[in-house]
Amino acid sequence: MLGIVPSERRQRLRSRLLPRGFKDALVQLALFAGVYVLYELVRGLVDSGNGYKPFGDAMRIIDLERAMHVFVEPTIQAWTQNTRWLMDAADWSYLNAHYVLTAGALVFIYVRRNDSFGFVRNMFLISMMIALVGYALYPTAPPRLMPEWGFTDSISQFVGSGVSIDDGPTKAFLNFYAAVPSMHVCFAVMIGGSMARLCRQRPARVAWCLYPLWVAFVVIATGNHYLTDVLLGVLTAAAAALIAQRLATRARTQRATPRATFSVHRAA
Repeated sequence: MLGIVPSERRQRLRSRLLPRGFKDALVQLALFAGVYVLYELVRGLVDSGNGYKPFGDAMRIIDLERAMHVFVEPTIQAWTQNTRWLMDAADWSYLNAHYVLTAGALVFIYVRRNDSFGFVRNMFLISMMIALVGYALYPTAPPRLMPEWGFTDSISQFVGSGVSIDDGPTKAFLNFYAAVPSMHVCFAVMIGGSMARLCRQRPARVAWCLYPLWVAFVVIATGNHYLTDVLLGVLTAAAAALIAQRLATRARTQRATPRATFSVHRAA
């Protein structure tokens, strides 16, 4: 009996960490990794066609926001830079939270709320496909590449160096004109909304509800996105959620239909 107890504990631990088994975990990891690498590669390969187009598209956004009296991005960045710790927090968040918190939340959902993982996974995959369309149709220079409007590249200042467009083998994975939509905001809305719904503790739910607002502030304060990009990031998340929900509803209907037909035949 003493030899059986550790084995049972290991089995329980394995079932908690891998609710659908090791093979399914590998499949999900490979799916996410493969799609994300493909997403980054395609994003980097999107050809703007005209070197001036991304800056022309950026000017259209600036002109639109100025006409609507909402062109506040330079003011927000300047105000943030006057508070060193806040600027550092924004720079750090832009570089790390997008990946660390998103990956951590996805692992949590897979391990502890596995019934919801398929829907969240589909949202992310759909949103990346939508974003690629935006990058192809509307390649846009981010604010940090528009210093004439008062923007600075705070991320380069934070890490101590910039990134060159001609960075050799990494060039295929870089797109300096992928401002529309903001996927930092899109990911934050999807993961924040999912975690706020799935967490049981009230403080955690409140924190996850506030997370998208923090990310929206971060992308503007660091000079990486316009308010328009933020709005389009939110709309991308909403569209991805709607499509994922319809796919889930269709899948449930298809699974239920054979059982309903079988019951009718049995009754007959």
